[in-house]
Amino acid sequence: MKYYSTNHKSENVSFKEAVLKSMAGDKGLYFPEKIPALPGSFFNALPGMSLSEIGFHFLKPYVTGALSDAELNAIMKDVFSFDIPLVEVEPDKYALELFHGPTLAFKDVGARTLARFLSKFSTTHKTTILVATSGDTGSAVARGFFDMPNIDVVVLYPKNKVSKLQEKQFTTLGKNITALEVNGNFDDCQRMVKAAFADEELKRRMHLSSANSINIARLLPQAIYYFYAYGQLKNREKPVVISVPTGNLGNLTAGLLAKKSGLPVERFVAAANRNNVFQEYLETGTFRPRASVSTLSNAMDVGNPSNLIRIQELYDLSFEAARKDISPYHFSDEETCRTIAAVYKRSQYILDPHGAVAYLGLSSYMKEKNVSGIFLETAHPAKFYQTVEQEIPVKVEIPQRLAESLGRPKQTVEIGCQPEDLKNFLLER
Repeated sequence: MKYYSTNHKSENVSFKEAVLKSMAGDKGLYFPEKIPALPGSFFNALPGMSLSEIGFHFLKPYVTGALSDAELNAIMKDVFSFDIPLVEVEPDKYALELFHGPTLAFKDVGARTLARFLSKFSTTHKTTILVATSGDTGSAVARGFFDMPNIDVVVLYPKNKVSKLQEKQFTTLGKNITALEVNGNFDDCQRMVKAAFADEELKRRMHLSSANSINIARLLPQAIYYFYAYGQLKNREKPVVISVPTGNLGNLTAGLLAKKSGLPVERFVAAANRNNVFQEYLETGTFRPRASVSTLSNAMDVGNPSNLIRIQELYDLSFEAARKDISPYHFSDEETCRTIAAVYKRSQYILDPHGAVAYLGLSSYMKEKNVSGIFLETAHPAKFYQTVEQEIPVKVEIPQRLAESLGRPKQTVEIGCQPEDLKNFLLER
């Protein structure tokens, strides 16, 4: 399998090169030259397959030539040391609980897989991982790469725009993890990372890679749990719809890749908060990136989503074609809070703000369609206990591994929001 640049001005590369470089020389994102279709026997066997087995079969064609079957199989078994249960919240409405990993967020899947790939590939030199986070990516990547030989991690996050628990998870580790507190928003952090990869001096002097979903090895593994969710679904007689909380569009892109591979999902719901640039694109065909606004579902506060270009590649740059598979919605913080309260009152199920947005998107779609619906619960509600506890009459139990980080001192470096600020830090450290 070869990978091409979405800007179509760089040579195609191997999986290993795509992972190590993260971005192409022409500033495009790497994308597989084809999406292999999985056989019918795979889908028939899904209900009895483990996450690691699904991961092996899905990823095998994408890593051919870079990893042996034995290496890929071992990595998948190592990554999936936790389950991703499908929980029926209401009749025909299921939550896919993606928060049972080490950092209690869906990004554990992609970050743990990428960490193991890079560990295999970075054996002769030190690699510096740059990652921009609006919340959960930072903790998942930091924990995934913590104390790993030949790897340094630099996490950029917007000052005062992530929850306290999220911040503590990646700013208290030390060792090979450095947290940069950026005086700006998430889009500034993402822009700084992209500029670093395009900087010729940095490329000469350092081995840089990314753990954001701009790295294809962070993105691809996220498709695995869509297959797993479908396998767990009890009622597959009705059409199946999956609602995804959307920000940088990596999670949605992974779901669409699964659909292109043959996953029999009728439709995806793209559920956003006030940062609804993707909905606007699907409705008008015009993409208007803009500064993100802060919301309670902060991991979705993205005004210029990187993975839009990959969705465009999947649909040959046709927003009309994408619209046939995706229904977009967006919701306010007030609607999010009301939903957390209402769902708990009806079913005693505790939503986090991101899961609440996904639930709202699914409910909006299901008002007119007789389907079985899955919504993604992407983070443990304890990460947002201050918001959640205002809406429900009980305390949110904070898991021990999350509580431990609260007692550790924060270690950060505060910097500005321009690419030169990051460049100077990297060269001077």
